[in-house]
Amino acid sequence: MIMSAKKTMPKQAEVNIGLVGHVDHGKTTLARALSGEWTDRHSEEIRRGISIKLGYADVTFYKCSKCKGAAAYSTTSKCQKCGGSAEPLRRISLVDAPGHEVLMATMISGAALMDGALLLIAVDEKCPQPQTREHLAALEIIGVNKIIIVQNKVELVSEKEAMNNYNQIKSFVAGSIAENAPIIPISAMFGTNIDYLIQTIEQVIPTPKRDLDKPGLFYVARSFDVNKPGTRPEDLRGGVIGGTIIQGKVNVGDELEIRPGIPVKKEKSSLSYAPLFTSVTSIQTGQGKSLKTAHPSGLIGVGTKLDPALTRADSLIGNLAGPTGQLPSIVEQITLETHLLKRVVGAVDQVAVQNIKLNEMLMLIVGSSATVGEITKIAGKNKTTFTLRKPVAIIPGQRVAISRQIEMRWRLIGWGTVIEE
Repeated sequence: MIMSAKKTMPKQAEVNIGLVGHVDHGKTTLARALSGEWTDRHSEEIRRGISIKLGYADVTFYKCSKCKGAAAYSTTSKCQKCGGSAEPLRRISLVDAPGHEVLMATMISGAALMDGALLLIAVDEKCPQPQTREHLAALEIIGVNKIIIVQNKVELVSEKEAMNNYNQIKSFVAGSIAENAPIIPISAMFGTNIDYLIQTIEQVIPTPKRDLDKPGLFYVARSFDVNKPGTRPEDLRGGVIGGTIIQGKVNVGDELEIRPGIPVKKEKSSLSYAPLFTSVTSIQTGQGKSLKTAHPSGLIGVGTKLDPALTRADSLIGNLAGPTGQLPSIVEQITLETHLLKRVVGAVDQVAVQNIKLNEMLMLIVGSSATVGEITKIAGKNKTTFTLRKPVAIIPGQRVAISRQIEMRWRLIGWGTVIEE
């Protein structure tokens, strides 16, 4: 009898799936139920009990060939139903986005890393909550259209209350990008229906086709100094940047340029930025596995020869990294074809979006970067030019989320597409 070769699971994850939704609706708990890891690692996150920065964890999905339906799916190589061996399907990177309203810029920048998303909605609260509405709008603006709605905390309510919440969800998503998204009831706390959720992820969020022939392009979503206090100078390790590759490949030994880089001096009222140049010394996956070459998808950490002081405390978030001389240009002014929403997203009360005005200051989320731009020119109905406080490396045709400060909070009001001039 000829035995089929057992599938070898690659070290790197092949798809990024975001966990989004209102604060305390169970995103981090679900990440732990799937991966076994608690994605709130920052001391302030642990103290306050909320996600502040983008969390991340890798998990491998398995399927038993003997069992049928959702019971065949799990996150272990041993089938949870029959006890037999399960074959690996895919390795997934989970991106845990913060739900609190004051951290929306982090969530929207994190959406740029996502190939699909799980929108968590707690069954014991009325739907939609303010950030439920805002996160769904952010996914639509960035173009994340592979969505599964996760109806969480079913252990807290009766069947009748769960159905009432289900009907609220259907009414909320009607006419949106998530109108036909499946709704999976679960208890992340107790692991109920996690097998159904994994089965649905496998059906709804495929691995995108990747372009490996283009120059490498890496979104920086985190940056670290991995040295412990008191490390001797000769033992110091270079700074680490974390994020995801969106095209091409990155290899150990590659020369990297990081744009826009760091502020170097003050000219008049704005900062001048200079790119950084370094080389790749190591690549690690979210599960701590070393790679020689990293491809698009999956969250990775890239060790460099940078002074660790430059990468400390996420100081390089929002940068683009890639081969020297092949990155998009750094710009201090961008022109967008702007599209405003009918209602301000994220506020408790539904407020109409007012037209943007000359000299108005708005927050722009460009890839994984957040910056503030002053409107310096409005041409026609929706062609708007912004002068930026912090420069960005821009990709022609890129989508940009636009927020306005309303009652001391940045609220999502629309989006724009970069016009190359």
